[in-house]
Amino acid sequence: MSARGLLQSLGWPVATGLLIALLTLLAFPELRGPNGAPESTRPATTSYADAVDRAAPAVVSIYTRKIQEQQRHPLADHPFYRRFFPERPQQQRAQSALGSGVIVDPRGYLLTNEHVINGADEIQVLLYDGRETRARLVGTDPESDLAVLKIDLEDLTVIDVPEPTQARVGDVVLAIGNPFGVGQTVTQGILSATGRYNLNLSEYENFLQTDAAVNVGNSGGALVDIHGQLLGINTAILGEGNTSVGVSFAIPADSAMRALREIIEHGRVVRGWLGLEVRPLSQDQASALAMNSTQGVVVTAVYSGSPAEQAGLTPGDILTHIDDESVGNGRRGMNQIAATAPGSEVTLRILRNGEPIELETVIGERPLPAST
Repeated sequence: MSARGLLQSLGWPVATGLLIALLTLLAFPELRGPNGAPESTRPATTSYADAVDRAAPAVVSIYTRKIQEQQRHPLADHPFYRRFFPERPQQQRAQSALGSGVIVDPRGYLLTNEHVINGADEIQVLLYDGRETRARLVGTDPESDLAVLKIDLEDLTVIDVPEPTQARVGDVVLAIGNPFGVGQTVTQGILSATGRYNLNLSEYENFLQTDAAVNVGNSGGALVDIHGQLLGINTAILGEGNTSVGVSFAIPADSAMRALREIIEHGRVVRGWLGLEVRPLSQDQASALAMNSTQGVVVTAVYSGSPAEQAGLTPGDILTHIDDESVGNGRRGMNQIAATAPGSEVTLRILRNGEPIELETVIGERPLPAST
């Protein structure tokens, strides 16, 4: 049928619409799906096998052993009762634990959680391809619950780590690890939230939250996107006991990789430091200052010789922004300062007696925790 005949049979409005749609598809072929099907008729993703194929070979199982001296009976050294306890060599007892890890560097560097290898006398790594080897502990960062291990094997599969990590709430995510020691397992969920803190899981918190099932043994494993790229290191679950309840947390990949580079280079994570103590701003204080929110912290102490003192901060000041970034209720600002390289110049925005003031200072290096 000729174009004129089509117009007459369908009517001008309908035929004109069809012609416009046809011309649009010809001009913009990306609107057509596979085999020419319109994008709206393409089936939703039904398999994440390709993502697993890319990521799973970089995820390892970690087994640790800790040797403990068995306790002698309290009467074994008593002069009277000693004869009832024959002399025997001090016995040792091995404790085993398990977790997961992720190969992030072709030189054999792995990321895992500090709590997975804490106190271990021996660390064994089982690779996806069945190879097994001992791992050397390069360093740890208990304040973020991260550890770096090193294995000496060739032909390692390294997980893809995008920089910067792009993670949005609602994205489909996969958790890969070794739950309960049953073997490598993949679970699926969505990214439930980002920037979670105040969970008292570690000193520096900026967690990704997901509902993908994470259980004992998943700690240190990979949280990946549908392309098999690393989004985070699975770290903790919320709930009683050790069973997943659909709320788990992962350390963002960019934070974990930054810690890895610091540990490899310096043996520890180097963090920025202002040298002050703060507390959250109350609603009453915010209202008295005609502030629209409680996004700010009250300075309660300033350390002598610290960058905060050099900037001119004093107790009672209200710190609201660091380089135009809101400090939130304090945790956000602490993470921001910690992630800033020592020697960097920053601008602090404060309220003093209700008056806005800007102060300049240079970030210092955070002193090592007293326990180290």
